[in-house]
Amino acid sequence: MIDPTDRTSIIETSGLTREFRVRDGLRRRTVLAVDDLTLRIEPGEAVGYIGANGAGKSTTIKMLTGILVPTRGSVSTCGLRPVEDRRRLARQVGVVFGQRSQLWWDLPVRESFRILAAIHDLSSEAERARTDELVERLEMAEFLTTPVRQLSLGQRMRAEVAAALLHSPRLVILDEPTIGLDVLSKQRLREFLVAERRTHGTTLLLTTHDMGDVERLCDRILVIDRGRLAYDGDLAGLSRTVGAERVLVVDLAEATDDLDAIAGTRHLGSEGHGLRQRLSFNAEATTAAKVLAAVSEHAEVLDLAVEEPDIEDVVRRIYAARR
Repeated sequence: MIDPTDRTSIIETSGLTREFRVRDGLRRRTVLAVDDLTLRIEPGEAVGYIGANGAGKSTTIKMLTGILVPTRGSVSTCGLRPVEDRRRLARQVGVVFGQRSQLWWDLPVRESFRILAAIHDLSSEAERARTDELVERLEMAEFLTTPVRQLSLGQRMRAEVAAALLHSPRLVILDEPTIGLDVLSKQRLREFLVAERRTHGTTLLLTTHDMGDVERLCDRILVIDRGRLAYDGDLAGLSRTVGAERVLVVDLAEATDDLDAIAGTRHLGSEGHGLRQRLSFNAEATTAAKVLAAVSEHAEVLDLAVEEPDIEDVVRRIYAARR
């Protein structure tokens, strides 16, 4: 179980580097998959670790969990050395891979849980209590006795998450946990992860290409580019770093062409015969309230919404600025 008084950093790296030797035609060359990575993640944080394919995310995770040995630098996970203390670390970490399974394909879900509980040396009482909790919160009762191979994708991902959390790990690493899921399944899984973190103090490290996961689950973002840390901060700061713009969407009582000239904004277009219009603005230079006040001088506003910058676009801007 997680000890709320233990404030040891969940993840701490210093100069973490991993090189690979690859063959390029007749020659061999060195590729830096992770380059001088230094970071610290504290208990209870929810961190999104994002980047393009090949940026170094998977290599980092493999070093954090002891699968790969670093070429240089140091790494500590849950206060342990991932390679030397790999067996002890396994009791502190849960991992969910969206395209790989830790469940037994031909066994009912319930039997997979029993096997995993035995692997983690849980008592019968602890296993029953934790399984009951997870079954209720992830709504798995209807398929608990169903063989894993017969589950839908949404059902299997709920079972995978439950399997990773069965031993109440301090750290849960989620690699594309909502890949292929429908909207309802994604929402159910996200709500559960938020509640799990709030109730048990679980630390989340999330790698994903689904920016909806990042926005709804994470309060800190790490962006990795070609093995190096390109950004460490919150979502708002990520947008400010590259000057990304917010968008004010207004529904008007009557159509007007006057919004093209509002200072500090770009008119992005209109819909519904001009009754809905979109204006982008730099949040560092002005506010949504000021833009709305300017719009109200030209037309009666019936409704409004403010759209945050698209995170994928923000990440692309970071990459472009570093090239």
